[in-house]
Amino acid sequence: MNSSLESKRDSLSASEYILQNFEPSDRIAVLVRDRRAGETIQRITTAKNAASPEFQAWLRHKNICSDVYIGMNALKRDAQSRTKEDIETIRHLYLDVDHNGPLALEAIENSGLVPRPNYVLETSPEKYQVVWKVEGIAQDQAETLQRAMVSEFGGDPAATDSTRVLRVPNFVNRKYETQHLVGARAEATQTYHLEDFRLRTDAHDGPLHREAPNEGGRGNPPGDLSQSERDWAFAKRALARGDDPEEVIRRIADYRGDDKHDPIYYARLTVAKAQARLEKNIDHGQPEIAERIDVKH
Repeated sequence: MNSSLESKRDSLSASEYILQNFEPSDRIAVLVRDRRAGETIQRITTAKNAASPEFQAWLRHKNICSDVYIGMNALKRDAQSRTKEDIETIRHLYLDVDHNGPLALEAIENSGLVPRPNYVLETSPEKYQVVWKVEGIAQDQAETLQRAMVSEFGGDPAATDSTRVLRVPNFVNRKYETQHLVGARAEATQTYHLEDFRLRTDAHDGPLHREAPNEGGRGNPPGDLSQSERDWAFAKRALARGDDPEEVIRRIADYRGDDKHDPIYYARLTVAKAQARLEKNIDHGQPEIAERIDVKH
C-alpha cells in the first residue's frame, strides 16, 4: 500500500469529523466527483445521516474512483441545491493552502490575526485545508474574511465562496497520480466569533469572487462584471505575476466545476486567451488594458 495511505489510519474518522462540525439536524451537501468519467453526484441530507454507517459505506464505495467532498455550511430546510441563496447558517471559515503549506501553517500559528484552527486537513503532501468553527457570522462577512486570509497567508483564491466544498478525512484523494489518504488533525475545540479574527478586510482582492445575484432576478447592472469576465481578469493577473498556467487552469476549473459542462475546456480556453493577450501586449510594448470579454463555451 502507498505509505501516504498507511500513515493516516489513526486520523479523525469521517463520521467523527461530520458530527463534530455540524448539528445532527443540519442539512449539508455531500459531493462525489469522478474526474475521469466527468460525473458529479451531490446528495443533500442531514449531518446525522451523512455520518451513518450506511451513508459512509456508500461514500467508501464511490471513493474507489471518485473524490469525496462536503459543504462546510448548513443549508436551508427546503434546499435542493448548494447556491448562496441555499445557505442557512455559516458554520465554518476555511483556507485552502495549495502552495508552501508548512510555511503557511507556521504563519497562521504565529500571526495573532486568526485564532487557532479547529482542524487541519492534509489533502496531499504539504497541501492543507484549514478549518475554523464559527457562529454569528453573516455570509458576506465570512467570504470577506476568507479572501483576507488568502491575502495574508496565501492559499487558493477560488476557495473563498461560502458554498465551497472541502475534502473529508479518511477518504482517498484521487486527483493526482499518487493516491493520498486525507488526514485531519483536531486542534482547538471552541467555536469562534467575528471579533476573534483581526484581519484587515478593506480593499482585499477577490479575483474569483462570484457576486451575489441582484434582487428581482435582474442581470448585472452596468459596470459590473460577469463571472466569465472575472475569470478572464484573474487569469491575466495570475499569468502576469508568473503563476504556472496549469495551476491557473486548475483554479478556474475547480471554481467553475459546478456551472460549466466541461470546466477544464473552459478554463484552458480562458487561460489561452489571456496568454495570447499578454504576449500581444508585450510584443507591442503596451501596458495591459482592462477589457470586458465574456469567454463562451
